[in-house]
Amino acid sequence: MLKRSVSEKEVEERMEEDEIVGYVTAYLKKKGFTQTEKVFQEEFQHNKNNSLLEPDIANHLLAFSQLESGPARFHDGYSRLRSWTYSSLDLYKHELLRVLYPVFIHCFMDLVAKGHIQEARNFFNTFREDHEMMHLRDLQKLEGVLSPAHLKEMEFAHSLRKCKFNIKICEYSYELLLQHLHSTQSTTILGIINEHINFQVSPGQPSLISDDPEAVTLTGSSQEAANRINQKEIHWGLLEDSLEERLEKAGALLSDSEKGEGEAKEGENDESKKRSIEGGKQGASVKKVKKDKSGTGTGKSAKPEANTVPAAPRVKPELPLPIIPTEVEQSILEDLRNRVQLSSVALPSVSFYTFINTHNGLSCSSISQDGSLVAGGFSDSSLKVWDMAKLGQQPINSLLQAENDTSQNEQVFAQSGGKRQYTLFQGHSGPVYAASFSPVGDFIISSSADSTIRLWSTKLNANLVCYKGHNYPVWDVQFSPVGHYFASSSHDRTARIWSMDRIQPLRIMAGHLSDVDCVQWHANCNYIATGSSDKTVRLWDVQSGECVRVFVGHRGMILSLAMSPDGRYMASGDEDGTIMMWDLSSGRCLTPLIGHTSCVWSLAFSSEGSILASGSADSTVKLWDVNTSTKVSRAEEKSGNANRLRSLKTLPTKSTPVYSLRFSRRNLLFAAGALAKSG
Repeated sequence: MLKRSVSEKEVEERMEEDEIVGYVTAYLKKKGFTQTEKVFQEEFQHNKNNSLLEPDIANHLLAFSQLESGPARFHDGYSRLRSWTYSSLDLYKHELLRVLYPVFIHCFMDLVAKGHIQEARNFFNTFREDHEMMHLRDLQKLEGVLSPAHLKEMEFAHSLRKCKFNIKICEYSYELLLQHLHSTQSTTILGIINEHINFQVSPGQPSLISDDPEAVTLTGSSQEAANRINQKEIHWGLLEDSLEERLEKAGALLSDSEKGEGEAKEGENDESKKRSIEGGKQGASVKKVKKDKSGTGTGKSAKPEANTVPAAPRVKPELPLPIIPTEVEQSILEDLRNRVQLSSVALPSVSFYTFINTHNGLSCSSISQDGSLVAGGFSDSSLKVWDMAKLGQQPINSLLQAENDTSQNEQVFAQSGGKRQYTLFQGHSGPVYAASFSPVGDFIISSSADSTIRLWSTKLNANLVCYKGHNYPVWDVQFSPVGHYFASSSHDRTARIWSMDRIQPLRIMAGHLSDVDCVQWHANCNYIATGSSDKTVRLWDVQSGECVRVFVGHRGMILSLAMSPDGRYMASGDEDGTIMMWDLSSGRCLTPLIGHTSCVWSLAFSSEGSILASGSADSTVKLWDVNTSTKVSRAEEKSGNANRLRSLKTLPTKSTPVYSLRFSRRNLLFAAGALAKSG
């Protein structure tokens, strides 16, 4: 190669010529390039006989070297590779296209590192459209690099430089790529590929386009590192002596008909809550959507599908658990007794709260366990909480009919009169990015761009504590299933565990290579899961603060997480609309769920774990059959069938991106979002 550092040249000058030839020959033999080895030996003998170069030949080589050292070589080399790739046969094109992104970003970073800033910007802007669909977040970070100093200081760029891309490719595609690189003789592109890409060459035909989520990964966050961490033992079972376990032992579960009556009672309560809300300054109003039960009424008496999955093991808590008041315990038991058994033939009823007239100011929403309270976090730094019971006292001013089928009766209510119909919580000094109700609903926790977390009392309507610890915006915060403890995630690439009675974090989880965008508690409170812009999900032990699982496979930043009630499975949703179902014990992806066309902002498992609900920016709620995904036959496992999870139903909204989802203990599904202006 012509591109060498001074130290490399000095070393080579000291080495014997025959020794160099021996190394090259051995390498070519190892790779099986017999034809290339033969040509190399012939050229070496020819050069040995004509060791003195004529002056004009030397001048030509010097001119070629100078041409290859200019900034234009990056643009020309990438442009030729791009044109060749897009003109390849469709059978191999999708594999060859995987090479373009690593080459693109390293061409850009090499230009910046050499001080060719204007050429770097031109190169970046010329070819960025090729990669915006798959790597938009990465491009947004890199476009802020304006000098070699920026490149050295940026953690993301540093990780790209330090790690290699692993690219899966079939043998024939690999041979085609080698032939192209040999024919173009671009030492620049060849050098980038040699230095920054590892090819995992497989025999046979190319893999399916959507078959392998790990086709392109970074060594620093890929299966190589994940496999080492995933050997650690985890205890994913449920807590000993939980309320559910006590209920099962007492044999107090009601018959199916009684459960149906229980849900009907809950439905009546919900109907009484449907009333108007005015958003005050922001004019934010809420509407509630009630799905017609006529389609699922008979399903409630149907027996649930047989489930051969063994019962979850019992584990001891690693954190001291708060004492549950007797009246709260009785209320939870009552809900569990009246829980509706869901299945693929008995889908949940859905209540949808829609914020209107938010003027694009709604940043997040949250729903309490029983759906009685709805919170909205806004970009003007306010947090607003609506009490559904109090809304029932307001007169109806307007009604907007549904645009969907008759099974969904969507109604918009707006109150008359100027009195504010929500509780306003003020204290943050930046947009509120997340909010979470405690299990009982007496507290709400919020996180903000001001890098703080605030605890509010819904009884006193006051701020109780301001928690400071993160150095940058806090993207997400979630109460634990038992209350008292909460977890947060931030732009500072950490997640933290807190308790209500301490202003300093109990644990700090560090390990992600980029923003930690979402956080979720495990059902037994011994673990938390974090989703990051580095496209990985991690599982952490709350007692030790140690990472015990790394889940690799997403191609975009992870925006939502959900844990199954038995603690066995986890679902994660990303910015591309893909959902992945994971087995926590093995760290393996059971199946990707394809269907959404935009970001998946919220995920929720039903109370018994048979249904997964997903809410997306594409303005739909989808229901998935979890049981089919977990019953994987050995034949399917070997064949790698990637579409085992069945989509049961898609519920479109009236142009309302879905911000949050919540299953009540009785298995009523609540959802919330902000109506987007069409046109």
